Amino acid sequence: MALLPTRASLFMLHGRGKFSPRFCWPSRVPCSFYSQASREENSDYDLVIVGGGIVGAATAYKIANLPRSNPLKICVVEKEKSLAMHQTGRNSGVIHSGIYYKPGSLKAKLCVEGLDLMYDFCQKHGIPTQKVGKLIVAVTDEEIPGLEKLYESGTQNKVRDLEMIDAKGIKEREPHCQGVKALLSPHTGIVDYALVTQAMAQNVKDKNGDVLLNFEVNGFHSGGEDRLVITAKDGRKVHCKGAIVCAGLQSDRLAVLSHCKSTPKIVPFRGDYLRLKPAKRHLVRGNIYPVPDPRFPFLGVHFTPRPDGDLWLGPTAVLSFAREGYGIYDISLKDTWEMLTFPGLLKLGSRYMKFGLGEMYRNFYWPAQVKQLQRYIPEITVDDVERAHAGNRAQAIGSDGDLVDDFIIDTAEDELGSKIVHVRNAPSPAATSSLAIANFIVDTVKDKFKFL
Repeated sequence: MALLPTRASLFMLHGRGKFSPRFCWPSRVPCSFYSQASREENSDYDLVIVGGGIVGAATAYKIANLPRSNPLKICVVEKEKSLAMHQTGRNSGVIHSGIYYKPGSLKAKLCVEGLDLMYDFCQKHGIPTQKVGKLIVAVTDEEIPGLEKLYESGTQNKVRDLEMIDAKGIKEREPHCQGVKALLSPHTGIVDYALVTQAMAQNVKDKNGDVLLNFEVNGFHSGGEDRLVITAKDGRKVHCKGAIVCAGLQSDRLAVLSHCKSTPKIVPFRGDYLRLKPAKRHLVRGNIYPVPDPRFPFLGVHFTPRPDGDLWLGPTAVLSFAREGYGIYDISLKDTWEMLTFPGLLKLGSRYMKFGLGEMYRNFYWPAQVKQLQRYIPEITVDDVERAHAGNRAQAIGSDGDLVDDFIIDTAEDELGSKIVHVRNAPSPAATSSLAIANFIVDTVKDKFKFL
């Protein structure tokens, strides 16, 4: 069964180094908090969620809380020793409001819905959030048309309380920021998404579900008419009626394991952040973002407060030579070979060569990155910053070299396709939208998984 992808349909169903780990943000829970191995009597489930990032955890949370007389037996399997170790725990932590996305798109709709769901979830579970707001700042008159376009799209997306402010308004909100005009989004906030993920997982456990860590999936096998067997590298197995795979940086590889198409391919882009030193953190109060340049695929450097009081600057956007490597010199031969032999990446590189070289330059020579930041906060100097955190973004790329900005739900056409659903692409703002995405996933798979 296949629904051909279009730019308008954001969810698609189609067939077939220098950066030390000590800078990693995510809050951790000891491994003993979670089940470490499936006992024989507990290895049989109704549904298995593969992937312990926020989209997988949110999906498990949603299903565990479905109103049922006979609750489903659910298991989340994660290959790492903790949840949220990659994209979820290494992103900026921003709760986005939904300004940037195409009006009428599902991506815009889910972000706006997801913002409210995220704040409600955090309040219910005692997770701190801060509505620090966001300013998207036009530094020159030439950037104002782009800003006005964002205001129009945000308004059409029903983003609440958007306001255009002048230079005086910018100074009132951010005294050290310069600009001629800005778009204010007061409901944009910050949160530790690793804590959110852990709270979701705890709820699943409270509902008699399991969370298995160090379970690196290496195979999907039919166990009969209505059964699926999922195997791990260490020989463990779980049995279930169906599986939803939310594997982030490994999503394409796991999709191929269950006979889905090899594209879109995941190509990792590393974002390296600087940190504003404590003595200068008074220079920034909330999120400050540039007006995006429509010629390039990423937002550009911005200022992001953190729940722990840190202030991150960046990120850059450079090709990572290891899907799960976060240092400048981290290289995986397997990952690198796959990327360099993928025609889609070569086509993408030819289009954005100048942009990519500029990002690499700013990544290695941080005064160039500081120069970009000084457009907004002139007082910042090279001595005021230090290298900080890094994270990889799983960017799906088609064989034609196009960046896939859509959410993709994929399934194979053979017997396994009736038992497994893959979330192949969940781009930003997937963390903000995670609970809304979970609702959509459940609604989408109900016809496939009759036991839900």
